[in-house]
Amino acid sequence: MKKFEFKNRELSWLEFNERVLQEAQDKTVPIIERIRFIGIFSNNLDDFFKVRYATVKRIAVSPQKNRKLYKGLTAKDLLSEINKKTIEVQNKSSKILNSIKSDLKKENIFFVDEKTIPSTQIDKIYSFFSEKILPQMEVIIFDKSNSFPVLKDSNSFLIVKIQIETETESIKYALIKIPEQLNRFFVIDESDKKYVIFIDDIIRYHLVDIFKIFKPKKIFAFNIKMTRDAELDFAYDISKSYLEKISQSLKKRQRGKPVRLVYDSSIHDDTLSFLIRKMGINKNTDSIIPGERYHNRRDFMKFPDFGKVNLTYSKRRALSIKLFNENESVFQTIKNNDVLQHTPYHKFIYTLRFLSEASIDPDVKSISITIYRLSKLSMVANTLINAAKNGKLVTVQIELQARFDEKANIKYAKLFEENGIKLVFGLPNLKVHAKICVVEKKNGRKLEKYGFISTGNFNESTAQIYTDITLFTSNKEILDDVSKIFDFIEINYKKTNYNQLFISPFKTKSVFKKLIKDEIKNAKKGREAWIKIKLNSITNYEMIEELYKASIEGVKIKMIVRGICCLIPENTEHSANIEAKSIVDRYLEHTRFFIFCSGNKNKTYISSADWMTRNLENRIEVTCPILDNDNKKEIFDIFDIYWSDNTKSRKLNSSRINEYSKNVKETLQAQNSVYNYYLKKIEK
Repeated sequence: MKKFEFKNRELSWLEFNERVLQEAQDKTVPIIERIRFIGIFSNNLDDFFKVRYATVKRIAVSPQKNRKLYKGLTAKDLLSEINKKTIEVQNKSSKILNSIKSDLKKENIFFVDEKTIPSTQIDKIYSFFSEKILPQMEVIIFDKSNSFPVLKDSNSFLIVKIQIETETESIKYALIKIPEQLNRFFVIDESDKKYVIFIDDIIRYHLVDIFKIFKPKKIFAFNIKMTRDAELDFAYDISKSYLEKISQSLKKRQRGKPVRLVYDSSIHDDTLSFLIRKMGINKNTDSIIPGERYHNRRDFMKFPDFGKVNLTYSKRRALSIKLFNENESVFQTIKNNDVLQHTPYHKFIYTLRFLSEASIDPDVKSISITIYRLSKLSMVANTLINAAKNGKLVTVQIELQARFDEKANIKYAKLFEENGIKLVFGLPNLKVHAKICVVEKKNGRKLEKYGFISTGNFNESTAQIYTDITLFTSNKEILDDVSKIFDFIEINYKKTNYNQLFISPFKTKSVFKKLIKDEIKNAKKGREAWIKIKLNSITNYEMIEELYKASIEGVKIKMIVRGICCLIPENTEHSANIEAKSIVDRYLEHTRFFIFCSGNKNKTYISSADWMTRNLENRIEVTCPILDNDNKKEIFDIFDIYWSDNTKSRKLNSSRINEYSKNVKETLQAQNSVYNYYLKKIEK
């Protein structure tokens, strides 16, 4: 068998995060949005270390530590490569941040620290410190004999070194937790100027006041950040409920093993050595990275806009869907037509209208829905609770293992249970990632079904920034399949046959393989053969190999991959017919759809699944056909618009990784063009 080449997933992810950083560097992006992209870049990197770096580290310390993972690299070698790349991009991000700060000066917005606070603002700073910071600030004093406190990886800390003037001149250490409830940035207005100061620096300014009982001779403070392994550790105790196990595991996560220490590069050697020893950092496998003065740059995601609309993205109103008449029942509309909702271009309100109408319609008997992530104040949750109070049988399958949203989902699970909603949980080794809902409605003696299937979560907050497609349908075969999925989850994972949908972990991979093979057959017969794919990540080697085989046989493949891409496009040996691009822009590209030529039938699908092993083999995922010709054309058009982007599109070729797809003749920015595409639909 031909030996194919693949890109390492961790290194590919770092390349994706560089694309995010490119947005911070792009001076066509409004300046406040640029600094917020610095925050997104940093937040992404934190999550990467919690999950992916931690996974590689576990291999590096396991009995399989000498196993080759990538191009002859062991896990330890790969950790070294990751650290090298991380230092490189962090340094790059610091230069970009400094450039942004310079540009902010042109807008009369200035960063200041404890040494450059305007003298006229000292009193105001002190009032803020004493009234807001001090009551919420945690200060822990310890010396060489004390145990080091457990650091939460979501918090920012100052390690304080205090030199005390005594006969022997002793040293004390203290740890200050920067209050997470406060905005990291304090804004000072002075005539036409605005000053921004980190609350870290406000604390630094008052260090002598905080530690005056020690009569310090000298005092130093350095910012540090800890990242821990975020893997949940389940205790398989049959006496405990699944919810209890998740709750206990979350508490253990706070004490997960360290995987990364980022420290202020100006820290004293003795202080750094003290930290490494006390925190149990392993120099061989943990990431120890010198950084700038400030860490937890994810806080830049909440950087203030100073009320200057010209410094942020212009407000873009979400559009209506023409088929949904405001005066007509949602169910009546769906009965007559399959309808696509493409957020954030379209209003998310149609999902809410569907659920709201179902909650009060006397003929609706039941609502079944999967929940993966909800917004903080969820209207989706409210409508489901209302439905239960109105006597509907409401079944919610809620995924308690939605990474980093476990706590929120536990809260919602308890709320649902208190309000009479039937809860269904998945198993630890089989997450439910499908985005589905089905409603049963009585029509005379008949029971009709209405529902929706989506590529994204039912979350009104993320629907404003994540692109996702939702299909509203009354198609009996599709919705009978949806009902079977709920039966499968509820009734001891009973296997069944599906007519329209293909479901992970059972048939998603095999059906996609067959669709690719069908294109190969057509290519061999000299017929038109092509595949168009848009997804978030592709890491599964089996699927990549199928695409390589298709390319060798002449199938033309176009791919839009936002994140990880282990496939190497435009390789003369096995991927000459594969082109791949990535788009990073104002919205996070989250839609997953697939179009196969299929003898010009244009078989079209939307899916909750990326082509990653976890989505294909270890999760419940749903891939749904688009049957209506107008809807198929819409998705086809949308793909072509994305493919034509020459402003925010980057090449994923190994030789020109992250190079922009530029066209000097005509500028096309896909996300703007997609919005205009839907705007024209309304105006017709």
